[in-house]
Amino acid sequence: MRDIIGMMGKVKEMQAKMEKLQAEIAALEVDGTAGGGLVTVRLDGKGHMKSLKIDPSLFKEDDVEILEDLIVAAHKDAKEKADAVQAEKTRELTAGLPIPPGMKLPF
Repeated sequence: MRDIIGMMGKVKEMQAKMEKLQAEIAALEVDGTAGGGLVTVRLDGKGHMKSLKIDPSLFKEDDVEILEDLIVAAHKDAKEKADAVQAEKTRELTAGLPIPPGMKLPF
Protein backbone atom coordinates (compact mmCIF):
# COMPACT_ATOMS: atom_id res chain seq x y z
CA MET A 1 0.00 0.00 0.00
CA ARG A 2 2.88 2.37 0.74
CA ASP A 3 4.20 1.82 -2.78
CA ILE A 4 0.90 3.01 -4.25
CA ILE A 5 0.86 6.11 -2.03
CA GLY A 6 4.48 6.83 -2.95
CA MET A 7 3.72 6.32 -6.62
CA MET A 8 0.73 8.69 -6.43
CA GLY A 9 2.97 11.31 -4.84
CA LYS A 10 5.45 10.94 -7.69
CA VAL A 11 2.65 11.22 -10.25
CA LYS A 12 1.45 14.49 -8.68
CA GLU A 13 5.04 15.76 -8.59
CA MET A 14 5.50 14.86 -12.28
CA GLN A 15 2.21 16.54 -13.16
CA ALA A 16 3.35 19.76 -11.48
CA LYS A 17 6.67 19.60 -13.33
CA MET A 18 4.89 19.02 -16.64
CA GLU A 19 2.63 22.03 -16.04
CA LYS A 20 5.68 24.16 -15.29
CA LEU A 21 7.40 22.86 -18.43
CA GLN A 22 4.37 23.64 -20.58
CA ALA A 23 4.30 27.20 -19.20
CA GLU A 24 8.03 27.62 -19.91
CA ILE A 25 7.59 26.35 -23.46
CA ALA A 26 4.61 28.64 -24.08
CA ALA A 27 6.69 31.63 -22.90
CA LEU A 28 9.67 30.63 -25.05
CA GLU A 29 10.55 32.83 -28.02
CA VAL A 30 13.06 31.87 -30.70
CA ASP A 31 14.35 33.68 -33.77
CA GLY A 32 14.98 32.02 -37.11
CA THR A 33 16.94 33.73 -39.85
CA ALA A 34 17.48 33.26 -43.56
CA GLY A 35 19.43 34.99 -46.28
CA GLY A 36 22.27 35.90 -43.96
CA GLY A 37 19.94 37.76 -41.63
CA LEU A 38 17.90 39.54 -44.30
CA VAL A 39 14.74 37.82 -43.01
CA THR A 40 14.07 37.10 -39.32
CA VAL A 41 11.04 35.29 -37.94
CA ARG A 42 10.20 35.13 -34.22
CA LEU A 43 8.07 32.21 -32.98
CA ASP A 44 6.68 31.37 -29.59
CA GLY A 45 7.19 27.93 -28.06
CA LYS A 46 4.04 26.62 -29.69
CA GLY A 47 5.24 27.59 -33.16
CA HIS A 48 3.04 30.65 -33.63
CA MET A 49 4.69 33.51 -35.49
CA LYS A 50 5.14 36.55 -33.26
CA SER A 51 7.01 38.83 -35.65
CA LEU A 52 8.61 39.06 -39.06
CA LYS A 53 11.45 41.41 -40.02
CA ILE A 54 12.53 41.91 -43.62
CA ASP A 55 15.53 43.94 -44.70
CA PRO A 56 14.33 46.79 -46.95
CA SER A 57 16.86 45.82 -49.62
CA LEU A 58 14.63 42.84 -50.48
CA PHE A 59 11.68 44.99 -51.56
CA LYS A 60 12.07 44.74 -55.31
CA GLU A 61 9.33 43.51 -57.61
CA ASP A 62 11.51 40.97 -59.36
CA ASP A 63 12.70 39.45 -56.05
CA VAL A 64 9.28 38.42 -54.69
CA GLU A 65 9.94 34.67 -55.05
CA ILE A 66 13.27 35.00 -53.27
CA LEU A 67 11.63 36.92 -50.43
CA GLU A 68 8.89 34.29 -50.10
CA ASP A 69 11.49 31.50 -49.96
CA LEU A 70 13.50 33.38 -47.32
CA ILE A 71 10.41 33.84 -45.13
CA VAL A 72 9.65 30.12 -45.31
CA ALA A 73 13.29 29.27 -44.54
CA ALA A 74 13.41 31.64 -41.56
CA HIS A 75 10.17 30.18 -40.19
CA LYS A 76 11.57 26.65 -40.57
CA ASP A 77 14.77 27.69 -38.78
CA ALA A 78 12.85 29.18 -35.85
CA LYS A 79 10.52 26.16 -35.61
CA GLU A 80 13.46 23.76 -35.51
CA LYS A 81 15.07 25.81 -32.73
CA ALA A 82 11.83 25.87 -30.72
CA ASP A 83 11.42 22.11 -31.15
CA ALA A 84 15.01 21.51 -30.05
CA VAL A 85 14.56 23.57 -26.87
CA GLN A 86 11.27 21.81 -26.11
CA ALA A 87 12.86 18.38 -26.64
CA GLU A 88 15.80 19.26 -24.38
CA LYS A 89 13.56 20.57 -21.58
CA THR A 90 11.38 17.46 -21.82
CA ARG A 91 14.45 15.19 -21.78
CA GLU A 92 15.70 16.93 -18.63
CA LEU A 93 12.32 16.56 -16.94
CA THR A 94 11.84 12.90 -17.82
CA ALA A 95 15.41 11.74 -17.19
CA GLY A 96 15.34 8.30 -15.59
CA LEU A 97 11.67 7.62 -16.28
CA PRO A 98 10.77 4.46 -18.22
CA ILE A 99 9.13 6.25 -21.16
CA PRO A 100 8.90 4.35 -24.45
CA PRO A 101 11.18 5.64 -27.22
CA GLY A 102 9.49 8.07 -29.58
CA MET A 103 6.80 9.13 -27.11
CA LYS A 104 6.42 12.89 -27.32
CA LEU A 105 5.83 14.95 -24.20
CA PRO A 106 4.13 17.19 -23.24
CA PHE A 107 1.02 15.64 -24.68
